Formats: sequence, structure tokens, C-alpha cells
Amino acid sequence: MYRMDEAQFYSQRETHSIATVQRKGLRSTLVSRVLTKAMGTSRFKFVLLLVAGLFLLALQTLAAVIDSRVDQYALGISGSDNSDSCKLPDGLLEEIKGYQPIVDKIVAKIVDGEFAGQTWQSLADLVDTFGARPAGSDQLEKAIDYVLENMKQDGLENVHTENATVPHWVRGFESAQLVAPFKKNLALLGLGGTVGTPRGGIIADVVAVESFEEFKQLTPDEVKGKIVVFVPKWEGYGKTVVYRGHGASVASKKGAVACLIRSITPFSIGSPHTGWQSYEDGVKKIPTACITVEDAEMILRKYRKGEKMTIHLEMEDRNFDPFVSRNTIAELQGTTYTNTSVVVVSGHLDSWDVGVGAMDDGGGAMISWKALTYLKAMGLRAKRTIRAILWTGEEEGLLGGQAYKEAHLENERKEFNFFFESDMGTFEPRGLDFTGNKEAECIFREVVKLMTALNATEFGTPADGGPDISHWTSRGFPGASLLNKNEKYFWFHHSAGDTMAVEDPKSLDKCAAIWAAAAYVIADLSVSMPKDVE
Repeated sequence: MYRMDEAQFYSQRETHSIATVQRKGLRSTLVSRVLTKAMGTSRFKFVLLLVAGLFLLALQTLAAVIDSRVDQYALGISGSDNSDSCKLPDGLLEEIKGYQPIVDKIVAKIVDGEFAGQTWQSLADLVDTFGARPAGSDQLEKAIDYVLENMKQDGLENVHTENATVPHWVRGFESAQLVAPFKKNLALLGLGGTVGTPRGGIIADVVAVESFEEFKQLTPDEVKGKIVVFVPKWEGYGKTVVYRGHGASVASKKGAVACLIRSITPFSIGSPHTGWQSYEDGVKKIPTACITVEDAEMILRKYRKGEKMTIHLEMEDRNFDPFVSRNTIAELQGTTYTNTSVVVVSGHLDSWDVGVGAMDDGGGAMISWKALTYLKAMGLRAKRTIRAILWTGEEEGLLGGQAYKEAHLENERKEFNFFFESDMGTFEPRGLDFTGNKEAECIFREVVKLMTALNATEFGTPADGGPDISHWTSRGFPGASLLNKNEKYFWFHHSAGDTMAVEDPKSLDKCAAIWAAAAYVIADLSVSMPKDVE
């Protein structure tokens, strides 16, 4: 799941944090200087400087409080600080609170009642039948047909697909071996879109660096003809993933013949992770892959000791012509509105070609589909249509979402009310993340408070909403995503470890329940969600 908007989002938050630390340090220095100077002057000046120092100290304390609150926004920490500024009409507050019995019913039916365990079983059936579902593959298209048929059997309405053109990249034989100073096989995964090596592979010496800044210090003569290995420290996904996305072109500009990158994960047991990468226009395309954390760090240690290393790299990966895939769509049509003021619930059906895409993003796709199935079975039909969209081509650049946006652009303001997307795992839910304007935020805060039966009432903001729905949330539409206990998400992300073993049946039920309940309430409210769209 690589996307530049996500990387920029997290990078901006991290930059903000650094700036905050610098502001705090400057204020502390000013206070210290004033008080120090006061200690060595006349009594009158001492009193004046002491008063000034105390005043600055008070300002520092106040500023620290402000910084703390600003940091909560910048880092996406949920809290109730700004809920005090919400002034919803009493009638609307009471209306939202009135949904509590319905929400509790939805939770009880999905988590402990007749639907308990069904979401996990449906996901297992999907991934056990079709396995991995990379864009352009027969597996993905067969999975789409399977979902369509089962959506119809569930009694959902307006079941159909809409086309989206996606890249068609296929992984071939891949091998990397350290051949000097000793022989060692290096586990690797080629990155999406990479070119292959020439027949027989590439044998070249190694240049290893920790960062782009360190790489800048090298001359083209030091890099030309070599395999560059980037070994960035894990500093969060958004900041670290830029090496996977752009490392190959950065290395190629100085004459490298291939690029290997430390897998983008905080934890490893010898497993490489894949993901999409982007070649820069006008720069020679070179083979690129991720290797394990353990091997990357070993190579960096040896290189810094001055040891010469040689790697033999073979990759038979190929790019084919673009392929027409499909977004998969079903609805639970509204009683008052049908094709206007639609509430979208979504996840992506495509996956990487390693593992089976149970976590990324089979779980998100399944809860979006089954939320409608369970609501229909319970006889709960909201005023507005709830539309499930299972995106295609997300892993290659949010292409399913892009195609859908363009196809629905003309009347989008009237057509869409709210967007949900689950693409960060379906682990134990803590609450919901939100993006949108202040008025919509105030309404959504109250909706999240209804999730007490799930112990999932945390409210997070700001957030990017989700990758595919960022096509809308970035332009003023309100949206939300799951806020989960995701501490181990990147352990399995884009790796062979993304299997059903990661998914817990009870947690998946809870995610389906919060998804169905929140979507139903938003779709049934007497008011539409406010948005900043012209």
C-alpha cells in the first residue's frame, strides 16, 4: 500500500513535531538568559529582570499547553480537547443519541449473535479460493466475479462493476547472493514495476548508505557500475517509504546498475517486504528490490568497516501492457435518497503477489461488503443509500479510486455524502479516524460515542481518511477510517506473512460491527454531513 500522499502526510506531521521542539527550546533559552542576567545586576534592575523572567516563564507554560494541543492535531492523537467548541443543536444531539439501541443491536448481532464469525469465514473462503490478487492477474478478476455473484446471493442491490485501467507487472525468478567476501543467499522481493536484470544477472560491488543525505556525499565515480544498498532507519512508514518509492532513480542518476533497499518494516524475522516504486521520467530504469532488515544492516556494517562486497543479482520481472480491471460495487438503497447523498464504505480487493492479502486489504474489503449484508438481514434500511465499493489497483497508485472519481465527477457534490475506507488492517478497533470540516467533525464525534458496546469510542483527527477515498477527502468531502490496535500491522505488510493467521475472528467481527453501525447512522440522519466542496 504505497502512496505519495500518505508519505507526505506523515512527513508533514513529523516536520511539525521538530519545529515544535525547536520553539520550546528557544523559549527555554530566553527564560534562562533573563534569569541568569538578573542574578548579576543591581537590586532595581534585578527586580525588573525577575518580573520579566517570571512573565516569560508564564508565557512558556501557556505556550507549552498550546503546543501540546497543536501536537495532538499534527500527530493524529485522539482526544476531546476541541470537542468543547462543538455546539450542535439540542435536537440533533438527541437524534444521534437515539440511535444507541440500534447500534447496540447491530453490535450484538455481528459480534455475539447470528453473524458472529461469518466475516472471518467469508474472508477465509475468498483468500483460500483465489490466493493473492495482484492487479492484472486472473486471480483478481476471478475474485471479482466471485464477489459479484455472492453479493447478489446476499440480496444486495445494484450489484455491478466499473472499469479501471491498471498496470500489469509480473514477478519472475528472483535471486540475490553475496558472493564476496563469503557466500550468502539474500532473501529479496522485487518492487512493483521494476525492470528485470539482463540474462545471467548482474554481478557488481556494493555501495551501502543509510540515507539519501549520505548518498549525496558520494561522487558518480564512487557509484558507477555498483549496486547501491539503502539501509534507512525505521522512522515510521510515511518517512521511511520514500526509499522504496524513489531509491532506484536516486541511485541510477549516479550510474548505479541496481538498487536494493532495507524492507520498510520495524520488525523482521528474515522476511522481505515488497511494494510499488516509481521511476523518475528521463532517468534510466534499473532493477530494484527490498531485502531483509537483517541482511541490509549486515551489509551496511561491513561496508562501514571498509570491506569490499560483491552481489550477484538476478531478476526476471516483467512489465506488460496496461490491463482493464474493475471496481466492484453493491448497494443497500435508501428509503428517501437513492443515487444522491450516498454513504460509501470501501476497501481494496487487489493485493500484492506475496501472502494472500488477508490483512491488506481483504479484511477491509470484506467488512465493507458484509456491513451491507448484515444490515439488510437485520431489516435496517437507512434514508440514504449505503454503497460498498471494493477498489481495484490500489497497490499500484490508487487507480481504482482515480477512475471512479473521474467517472462520477460531474455530479459528485450531490451524489456523495460521506466516505469510509478500511485499509490499515482489521485488528481490534479502538474507534474511528475522521477527516472533514468542523461541522462534520462535531456530528461524527457524537456518532463515535455510540460505540460503547465495542469499547471503541476513540476519535482521531486529523487523518487522511484512507488512500482511495483521498481522491474526495483531499477536496473537502468528509470521511473516516478504522482506528485500530495496529502495533503489528507493518510486521506483516506487503510480505508473505499477510495471511489468515494474522486475522482474529472476534476482532474482525468488531470491525464489521463498527463499520455497519457508523455507516447506518450517518446514512439515516435527518441532516447530510457538511462538506467544503464547491
